[in-house]
Amino acid sequence: MTPRFNDLVINRAGARFRGQKLPCAIGRGGIAMKQGEGDGITPVGIFKLAQIHYRPDRLKITPPARAIPLNGIWSDDPRDPAYNHALRSNRHPFSHERLRRADQLYDAFGVLTYNWPHAIPGKGSAIFMHIWRKPGHPTEGCIAFSRNDLLYIISNWQPGSRIIIQG
Repeated sequence: MTPRFNDLVINRAGARFRGQKLPCAIGRGGIAMKQGEGDGITPVGIFKLAQIHYRPDRLKITPPARAIPLNGIWSDDPRDPAYNHALRSNRHPFSHERLRRADQLYDAFGVLTYNWPHAIPGKGSAIFMHIWRKPGHPTEGCIAFSRNDLLYIISNWQPGSRIIIQG
């Protein structure tokens, strides 16, 4: 497998996209084969960017990006029939993440095709590309960038681009 120019390549040292090196945060469990929900591991593999979501009150991103609704959530409960999918709910009975957060992490995020769209319960959920808390701060298994770098990646993403996460 040879990465192409428009691929986003991630490893422990950072990321490369369109010939540029970018600092990147990875999961607190490192890069490896995921063990299951909540392991903090960023999964090794080749993925597509399935969807892009954004906070319309904080950013303007053109379609096909999707505006996050006020009651937008992401199911992370393996018992939920909607496990590892975006939903709209004010009173969802299963464990989930709110997508409209007080912090900036999900002002814009991309959904990787890890365990999506046909999710296997417990294999891991909400593997996103999003804004980091601060440089070097680990994620729960996602890949994260500075706001400017994430917006650069999103604005230069091509239909054939891939996310290649190397262990």
